[in-house]
Order: sequence, then structure tokens, then C-alpha cells
Amino acid sequence: MTGSAGAGTIEALTIGRVGVDLYPEQSGVPLAEVRSFAKSLGGTATNVAVAAARLGRRSAVLTKVGTDGFGAYVRAALTEFGVAADYVGTAPNLLTPVVFCELNPPADPPLLFYRAPIAPDLALTPEDVPWDLVDAVPLLWVTGTGVSAQPARGTQRAILERRARRGHTVLDLDYRPMFWPDEATARAEIGWMLDHVNVVVGNRTEVGIAVGTTDPDAAADRLLARGIRLAVIKRGAEGVLVATAGERWTVPPCEVAVVCGLGAGDGFGGALIHGLLSDWDPHRIGVYANAAGALVASRLACADAMPTAAEIEELLCR
Repeated sequence: MTGSAGAGTIEALTIGRVGVDLYPEQSGVPLAEVRSFAKSLGGTATNVAVAAARLGRRSAVLTKVGTDGFGAYVRAALTEFGVAADYVGTAPNLLTPVVFCELNPPADPPLLFYRAPIAPDLALTPEDVPWDLVDAVPLLWVTGTGVSAQPARGTQRAILERRARRGHTVLDLDYRPMFWPDEATARAEIGWMLDHVNVVVGNRTEVGIAVGTTDPDAAADRLLARGIRLAVIKRGAEGVLVATAGERWTVPPCEVAVVCGLGAGDGFGGALIHGLLSDWDPHRIGVYANAAGALVASRLACADAMPTAAEIEELLCR
């Protein structure tokens, strides 16, 4: 696949989930009692690309949508957010995913995914991949969900083998139980990717799937032993652990009034991309990304909630 966004102009390429998020306009009530919804761009890899673009980075997302009107909305929304939509393909006979959010409880709201029989982003094939960009882009971002089904599993494996851990090759563990037949399969497939990336980010549940322990320090040890140079483990209300082979830091949480926890990790991811591309030290990256995630948690929606650099700096200065 080729597009107008050349390989030399993109700084970050994310690969994976895209969809349309529908947020209740009545907060704190069961989904059955919601009367109306607001539409927003969604999907982990997509939100991360938006978050990076909001911080001034030239980002693109490699994914697929359906032939429906939501697919057209995705491309238009990406363009409006400043994310290159050149690598958004179309999967015939599939529908663009829709996700309903209940907002109850707000910190960890339940999600209802409509991705049957398979989501277009899991229909990625090698023919969809901009291989010149995979070779040249400074930062490549892949997800655990991206290997939950074929043909995307084989495609993402081929991408990582081709990439060979060059530049910043980042794995967002992004473990969603509903996308997997069982934990053992998820552990095997996500575990394979650990030997083909150099940065890993995830929460305690996700590192438990990836390396078999939810203890942040023990998980960091196991990740670093696999050749990971930067392990970032999100600990919720206990902050973030940032670890390299030589040092590790615990970044304390930012106190905010939580409106919706969805998208906080994606805001964190976009800030992580910005820090890596800026060649910041790991501790500074962790502090900055933690603040970005907190800001998103204090807002409603995902892509629309991604903070600017000025907003993050203001929170850091409080």
C-alpha cells in the first residue's frame, strides 16, 4: 500500500484497532436506561496516534475499516486530528467496529464491543502494509490485540520480523480478554512479540498475561531479561514503574477527578511516543506520560480528550 504521506515524513506509525465510540449523554445510569449517545473516534492504536499528533508529532495509523459510513467518518476524523489516514484500508463485507461505553463506574467503565464476525483491523494482510514506512519510521507501535486473530497475527509478526527491533519498536500489551479464546493463547502470542520489540507498556493485568507475574518489579525484571530496553508498567492509583537495565523509577499518580478512565492509557501512549522521539530520559518520559493519562481520565471521550503539550505542562507545574 502507498499513500501521500511519504515514509520520510511520518515519525510514528501505530498499527491496530480503530472504531467508533458511542458515549452515553446520561452519566451514571445503566446502558439500558441511556437515551442518547455522542459519537467519537476510538480504538487503542488510533487514539495513540491522535494523542501523538496533538503533541505535534507526525503520526499515521495502519488499520482497516468497513465499507459503511462509519468508515468514512474514521478517515475524516483522523484527518481533522492531524493523523495521516493514507494507510487506512477497507475490508469488503465487514463493518467498522462500534463500541458502547456505560460510564458506570466512571474509573473503569464497561465496554460493549460490536466486532463480529471479525473486526476489519484484524483483517490486515501483508498487501496492506507500507513496507518502506515500516523500515524507515522512527517509531513503530504495535498491540497485543493485533495478534489475537488471523490474518492480522501473521501480518504483525511479519512486520516485527522485518523491523528487527530497529529504532523505537513499541509493544502496547493492550490485553482485552473478550478478544482471546483463553489466557494461555494470549500469553503465547503476546510473549512471541516480546523478543521482537524494545519498549513495552502495559498495566499489571497485562504484564501478568505477558510474563506471568503482576508484581511490577518482577515483571520489569522478566521484560528486561527478554531484551526490552524500556519497560513501563502502569499501576493505577499507585503511579507508574519505569525500568531500564540500569535504573528504575516509580512515578507517583497525578490527582484528578476521574470522569472516564477510557482513553487514559492511550493519552499516556501518545505522550510516551513524544518523549521517546524527543530523546528524553526515561524518568521524564514517565512523569510526562503519567500527567497526560491523568488529564484524559478527567475528561469524557477518548480521541477528543487527548491533551496538548501546554495542558500537560500546566498539570506538571501544579
